[in-house]
Amino acid sequence: MMAGADFLAIVNALGLPPGARVDSRVPKKLLIEQGAPTAADKRAIQDGIDELQWFAACKPATIGVPAFSDDTREYLEIAVVGCAFRAGAKASRLIELIHRAIPYPVLLATTDESGLAVSAAHKRHAQNEAGRIVIEQVIMASGLRADAVDSVQVAFLKSLALAQQPRTDLFGLYAGWIARIEAVNAARLTGAFAPTDDQEAIDRRRAALDAHVRLTKEIEGLRAKAKREKQLSRRVDLNLEIQRRVADLTGIAKWL
Repeated sequence: MMAGADFLAIVNALGLPPGARVDSRVPKKLLIEQGAPTAADKRAIQDGIDELQWFAACKPATIGVPAFSDDTREYLEIAVVGCAFRAGAKASRLIELIHRAIPYPVLLATTDESGLAVSAAHKRHAQNEAGRIVIEQVIMASGLRADAVDSVQVAFLKSLALAQQPRTDLFGLYAGWIARIEAVNAARLTGAFAPTDDQEAIDRRRAALDAHVRLTKEIEGLRAKAKREKQLSRRVDLNLEIQRRVADLTGIAKWL
């Protein structure tokens, strides 16, 4: 069954005009035809998705925000979509496939055993193939709860309102939602939710979040290597390297 209350926590937070609502079920068959490049992806969609729903179409006629077009991308509409995953689903791959399959930029809410997630990914024209659209990095906040009362998530949901986003055009609007997703990810590390539309601050935060992910993975790898290392001197070297990376990780916090 569709986790309606979970998805509605996101959809209602957007504060969209009634005319933007679609509330239509999307057949899995359509997603398989449009977004499954391999047999494994087809199986992942068939076995992992419980239900897919198109909640809203954000376009000039429905939300009063102009379309956007330049040499890199064309945003005529933003789709608000929800997807419930079954137990054991390959969630990260399915999220990427959904973003790839839909020709418009997507604000995607998903649910699985770990809770509610929200993701977005900018899209652009493919450089070497006319008419083809490719996604850029998928930005996601996971582990959310529809009934959560913690101050960070409450502030995050409030920040998603259409009225609080840049309204110059659909690209600016979508970038505003992505900035809020990044802000809640930063808040998980700092304890303070601080959304901004200042591009320099957004770029600094994005670089810091990317560096935090990279350093965290490197530290995990070094710790695993140190645990396996039999030679004492080499283990000492690895532990010193871990300490340096942890110090770097601590220093990143001021940019979040």
